[in-house]
This record gives sequence, C-alpha cells and structure tokens, in this order.
Amino acid sequence: KKSVLAHIKELYRFRNLLQKLVARDLRVRYKNSVLGILWSWLNPLFMMVVYTVVFIYMRRTDNGVVPSKEFPVFILCALLPWNFFSGAVMGSINSIVSNGPLIKRVYFAREILPLSVVVSNLVNFGISLMILVPMLLFFRIKLTAWVLLLPAIIAIQFCLTTGIALILSTVNVFYRDTRAIMDVVIMAWFFVTPIIYPLDILPHSREILGITLDIHRWTRILNPMASLVAAYRDVLYHGRLVGLDFLARTAITSLVVLVIGYAVFFKFSPRFGEEV
Repeated sequence: KKSVLAHIKELYRFRNLLQKLVARDLRVRYKNSVLGILWSWLNPLFMMVVYTVVFIYMRRTDNGVVPSKEFPVFILCALLPWNFFSGAVMGSINSIVSNGPLIKRVYFAREILPLSVVVSNLVNFGISLMILVPMLLFFRIKLTAWVLLLPAIIAIQFCLTTGIALILSTVNVFYRDTRAIMDVVIMAWFFVTPIIYPLDILPHSREILGITLDIHRWTRILNPMASLVAAYRDVLYHGRLVGLDFLARTAITSLVVLVIGYAVFFKFSPRFGEEV
C-alpha cells in the first residue's frame, strides 16, 4: 500500500491532467451558451431576485431580522458558497462512471476525476464572488479587515467538499442510484442550512419528543455548511470576526471528512476498472 505522501506525490505528478480536466469542465459548462461565463453572475443574481421578491415583497409582515434593502446581499453571501458546494458535490458523483473508458485504458491518479469537478466549481465560485463587490458598493456595505479570513473559510469548504465528493463518486461506482438519492438529500440540506434565513432565528431551546434541544447550537455542530455559511456572512455582510470556536470545529470536521473520503476512495479504487 502507498503512503499518504506517495499519493500526494502521484497527484502532483498528474497535475497537468488535472488542469486539462478542469479546463474541459469549464468549457463544457458554457458550451453553446450565448452568455458564456456571464452565467456565473447571472444565475445567482436571478436566484437573489427570486428570494428577495418572495421573502421581502410577498410576505405580509417584516420580522425585522434582516433589513429589506440589504436582503439581496444577505442572500448572495450564502447562496454563492452553497452553489459551489452543491455544484461540486452533485457534479462529482458521476465523475468516475462517466470516465470509465479512460480509467480502463490509461493509468493515472483516479482521485483527479472528482477533484477536477471540485476545482472547476471552485474556479466558478471565484468568478461569481466578483459580483459581490458592486453589490456591496451599491448597498453601501463596507468590507472590514475580517474579510482577510475569507481564504481560510474557502479552504475549509474545499476540504469538506472534496471529502464528500470522493466518498460519493466511489459509492456511485457500485450503486448507480446515488445521484437520485442525493438529489433529495441536497434539497433537504439546502433548507436546513441558513441560506434564506439568518442562523440567529433558530431557537436555543426547543422541545422535541420530550427532549429539550438547542437547535441553534446543534445546527452549527451537526451541519458544517451552516457554520461555513455563517462565517461567510460574518466576514462579508456583517464585517465582524467569525465564531472561531465553531469555525475551528468545522475545520476539524472538514479535515476528518477529507481523510475518510481519501481512505474510502483508495480502498475501492482498484475495483473501478471492473465496475465501470
């Protein structure tokens, strides 16, 4: 068995292949599209408009949690990282199966396939983030020095997303209904993540089946995307220091998921050629 260091060296050796696959994914994303890369901005902007109309202009009363005039930025700060996460996770599921002929003919570091999907979505995320700058200026929301924490938050999300992508791409080789199941899971995950509502509205004390639970706290502990979305909002929207305790736990969780993902992937990758 290869050591972790050997796997990293092998991955580095095939870095050119990773670059080509990422470039291919980006080309396919915008192939035959009239607006091309502009969709990286238009898609989240359209969704921002929809959520703003529904939650600001179509509801009967204002709960005062988020000022109506700032709601579009509030949504974008969470929607952009969520799109990165969901796009990378769902896109990576079929990454091994769809490249079956390549796997059977050529030897290369197999983890490059799901990793290329994650990286291409990361590039798209970076492009889409640029739309936040004019939005922040338009709504007169000032960036503070805490925005310097943004690369660390993105790195934590990248580790979490890569780990999940490795696990799901492996599972899909043996169980092809993984995508159908994840369609439902990712939709449910969206609603239990504070994207269209602030995390602060979750109750600290709620009785469920006779047990009193701190929903706010357990959401951040059990749902790493909730903590990440809150961190993005803290540094981009609120301009304040993130909750370092929860962010540290999320970082540890993300690293654990990444390690587990690699372990699962490398255990079953020798069988990929037979199954695809």
